[in-house]
Amino acid sequence: LRSNNNPYASFGATLARDEEQNLWSTPHDVTHTEADDDRVLYNMIVVRNQLDKDSEEWQKLNYDIYTLRQTRKEVRSRWKHILEDLGFQKEADSLLSVTKLSIISDSQNMGKARDILLKLSEETNIFPTSWELSERYLFVVDRLIALDAADEFFKMASVVYPKKPSGERADDSQKAPQ
Repeated sequence: LRSNNNPYASFGATLARDEEQNLWSTPHDVTHTEADDDRVLYNMIVVRNQLDKDSEEWQKLNYDIYTLRQTRKEVRSRWKHILEDLGFQKEADSLLSVTKLSIISDSQNMGKARDILLKLSEETNIFPTSWELSERYLFVVDRLIALDAADEFFKMASVVYPKKPSGERADDSQKAPQ
């Protein structure tokens, strides 16, 4: 059965899963949290695992899963790069680590964290254009606010991953004529 035209919606995302079915980017990633985008990925994995490996559907789902994981790795790498450039070489991984036990440090920062995350999405290419904002990065921005580094992070992201006109990618080495 399909609901809302989503073939994965009928499968429960809260089933127990072992570390081999990690939802972020690599097996045994202990930083995974169960957010909406995790549930979508998990449901894709569930559907794929029920299909015959020789089928075209299985191959398409497998490709979609791989693509989503690669995109997540790329986004995480961009964030880590900026954190390291800001002087958080030793702390970058722990700042990016979000688990089910993670909490917002100060509820008063929630609005500011959302605003900064939205601004990052709209005014930089730190996220791909098709990327839906992940709750994971709300926790990271909250940590940056607590460290008084959120504004510097945004400034650096604007320089390193500036918004490009449609059709260009953030990592293109040639500038478009203006």
